Amino acid sequence: MRALTPRQIVEELNRHIVGQDAAKRAVAIALRNRWRRQQLPESLQKEVTPKNIMMIGPTGVGKTEIARRLAELTGAPFVKVEATKYTEIGYVGRDVESMVRELVQNAVHLVRQQERKNVEEKARKRVEEQLLDLLMGQSDLEEFDENPATEEEEEQTGTSSRGSRVARRRRVRERLRVMLAQGKLDDRRVEVPVEQRVMPPFLVAGGGEPPDLDLENIFEKIFPKKVTRREMTVAEAREYLFEKECDALINPAKVQAEAIRLAENLGIIFIDEIDKIVSSGSEHGPDVSREGVQRDLLPIVEGTTVLTRYGTVKTDHILFIAAGAFHRAKPSDLMPELQGRFPIRVELSDLTKEDFVRILKEPENSLIRQYQALLKTEGVELEFEEEAIVAIAEYAYRVNQTTQNIGARRLATIMERLLEEISFEASEIAPTRFVVTKQYVEDRLRKLVQDEDLTRFIL
Repeated sequence: MRALTPRQIVEELNRHIVGQDAAKRAVAIALRNRWRRQQLPESLQKEVTPKNIMMIGPTGVGKTEIARRLAELTGAPFVKVEATKYTEIGYVGRDVESMVRELVQNAVHLVRQQERKNVEEKARKRVEEQLLDLLMGQSDLEEFDENPATEEEEEQTGTSSRGSRVARRRRVRERLRVMLAQGKLDDRRVEVPVEQRVMPPFLVAGGGEPPDLDLENIFEKIFPKKVTRREMTVAEAREYLFEKECDALINPAKVQAEAIRLAENLGIIFIDEIDKIVSSGSEHGPDVSREGVQRDLLPIVEGTTVLTRYGTVKTDHILFIAAGAFHRAKPSDLMPELQGRFPIRVELSDLTKEDFVRILKEPENSLIRQYQALLKTEGVELEFEEEAIVAIAEYAYRVNQTTQNIGARRLATIMERLLEEISFEASEIAPTRFVVTKQYVEDRLRKLVQDEDLTRFIL
């Protein structure tokens, strides 16, 4: 996990997300506390539990974007889940423990990536020797021998037949090694033995959630592997053999043990749309399952042991961050026990017109920069006047106020409508320079915004 200070975390988030300083600070402190806990004596580490966070705010203000950026920043096991896809045990759907299994799977992937870096050099050397073996066995050696000796020359020099063959093979192998390193043999075709795993039909067919037990490895030991020879280029063979050797050099037991340790101590689970599992008070219909999801979620957040295919995982020190719009419900409508497990509440504010202007201009991946990059591929230089950007922000803010408020997502709808014509004709008018002015924005959007019925269905 990267040891970023709270200020550094906030600065990183500021590069992509406008405003919402309170939410950024809360998340930054929570992440830093994960690092601080790792510096404590082991006896005290067990007593320090994470302070889970609940982010409350309307849709489109940055809750999910904060989660996305956290995943990139932390370098720790991170998983984002939607609360709406879970149902109470006994109903059709996924049980809440699957979020912990996803977290462990993510941790395994992170650890494997790290272990892979440690064995890459050794794997490359092994692959090189295997490729040389394949080329030596499937090629005419005279093709690569710079100094082929005839039988008459061998008799004259008195060289033994066996010794000359050994020397010749060694000479050709070294020449092939040089050519392989230079990439001169990449297009040459060789036959490579390829192992194919035979899986039982019930593991291959059907979708749904993967089983907890590692049935694939169990049946791999029972069913023999099918080996076939496949013709491919040397470049393709190098890639295939490299992956195979990396897998062979990585110790699965070590990876699994480290992944479980990472998930338990540094894991972060972001639960989005938590307001959608709030019961409306009815004893029938979907409310029954919603209340059940809260009951099933409670022990996971409190701290329990979950069985995964890699071993048992304790959730006591996993950090949970929940988020919801809470339009029709309030956080107080959640079960009191569940509320208590999210002691830090952060309210995200509605976006103002000034926020929309900043969203269009400041982030590194702002919508304006995205459209400029897209149209540049066609040879169209797209520019926006300052007044045009302000006008776009005003229209987005006005539509949000008069219809459903969807936050910054409204900008995507407005921008797509605004640039529809130039996007359609870009390939025909390129190369050219196109400047979006305030007048152009008003011509394209005024009628749509003024007509409320059209706004509802188009913007």
